[in-house]
Amino acid sequence: MAAEIRRSSERPTSDLTAYDLYLRALSNAYTWEKGTISAALDLLWQANERDPQYAPALSLAAMCQQNLHINGWTKDPETSRREAINLARRALRVAGDDPLVLGNVAYVLGYFGENVGAAIELIDRALAFNPSFAIGWQRSGWLRLWTGEPDLAITHFETALRLSPRDRPAGSFMGIGAGHFLARRFDDAAVMLLRAVQGHPGWAPTYRVLAACYAHMGRLDEAREIVSRLHAITPVVFPSIVPFRKPADRELYLSGLRLAAGGARLGGGGLTTA
Repeated sequence: MAAEIRRSSERPTSDLTAYDLYLRALSNAYTWEKGTISAALDLLWQANERDPQYAPALSLAAMCQQNLHINGWTKDPETSRREAINLARRALRVAGDDPLVLGNVAYVLGYFGENVGAAIELIDRALAFNPSFAIGWQRSGWLRLWTGEPDLAITHFETALRLSPRDRPAGSFMGIGAGHFLARRFDDAAVMLLRAVQGHPGWAPTYRVLAACYAHMGRLDEAREIVSRLHAITPVVFPSIVPFRKPADRELYLSGLRLAAGGARLGGGGLTTA
């Protein structure tokens, strides 16, 4: 992931102030924390005001909006959703052949939009430009997970780990865990999801999947403990957006959360990772 970020940062806008703002945002955007993601978004708004055609800044802003949305860290989830989609579409119009921009756009539009096939075409295009694109393989894993291909998704997450074994592995651990969960391999899922929680203990979506997993394993006390830990991160337990396209996958996830949360009410959020 770090190599891909460096590659993108080597393509500056002609506005050097916008470029500096983008570089400062990069150090905050991938922290998995609410305050620093919000700080990155503020810097990216400034960069986009100076250069509205700066694709890396547009796509990273879309990612920040998405991450605030999925964690329940925004006061207006619908506005965050619309802004993320708008930013991603603007980035796509000027993306060129930048794999990181294409990967970010595919991830955001695949999560929020209905045409996940078009998002997969984008990520495949990014990987064709750069087959060693670690974060692209991770993005591809999520897209395959959402289309109901958990085993293919796991293969893509494992490819990301192989290409970048020491760089923020918790996101791929979570993806592998979610893949095992959807494949009903709950024991394997729990192991990987716990590794993801240890790597990034403040990331709400991991707790949602782990709680659902424990519930389906009949480990309700542990599931409820995970929901209690989730409440310390966000008030949102249930997602308003569930990106799984297969009804059986959606129901597996939501029924597990219902068991774990004891009938908590729906809110905003979702299942994904940066």
